[in-house]
Amino acid sequence: MYNIYEKFSQVEKEVGRVDNRIRDLREDHDYSQQRVADALGITQRKYSYLETGVQQWTDELLVKLSRFYAVSIDYLLMQTNCPERYED
Repeated sequence: MYNIYEKFSQVEKEVGRVDNRIRDLREDHDYSQQRVADALGITQRKYSYLETGVQQWTDELLVKLSRFYAVSIDYLLMQTNCPERYED
């Protein structure tokens, strides 16, 4: 039997891992939230909300973030463990 609550719990865990990956990227580069926020054109508060999962990432911000770190969006979204961007 399909349990909607189990599926929802799975999705919540995935979102948490995405937030962790994005935070880990920032920390691995020794960047402050303010530095990344400036690069994305948003406030530090907004960035904090995004990084902690209070607000959801928009497509536009994910593209900017992937360019900033030179990683693929798939990597940011935990769809791959390979950070390299795809070539056109």
